[in-house]
Amino acid sequence: MISVSVKCPQCGKSLMDSKKKLDNKASILVHLTYAGKNAPLHMSAAYGSYSVETGLKIPLGKIAGFRCPHCKADLKSTRKCDICAAQMVAFDLKEGGQVQICARRGCKKHLLEFQNPDSELQAFYKSCVK
Repeated sequence: MISVSVKCPQCGKSLMDSKKKLDNKASILVHLTYAGKNAPLHMSAAYGSYSVETGLKIPLGKIAGFRCPHCKADLKSTRKCDICAAQMVAFDLKEGGQVQICARRGCKKHLLEFQNPDSELQAFYKSCVK
């Protein structure tokens, strides 16, 4: 599996947590909010993996909020999920482009996009084959 390295689209700080491994790779750390509660959320950085760890229980089908652990910015995207119509959540790729995931628990929609496909795809490929 390809592993992504992401940063906050607002403050630009890394969201990678090398202390917490999922799928044998550094995880992505964000703050999860639901029903007035919040907790850290570790997500697998392996693209296509759905491995997560959090202490916050969110019922299947409910929508959660995602915030940067550094600047506390809301990470929701302007895009809606084309499967369930929930808001997408965006993370900038370290090498350029974005990864987006659906904010609805249980929805598997995610995407990887590049603004400048030639240079960003090449940089992404180089970062994956180290």
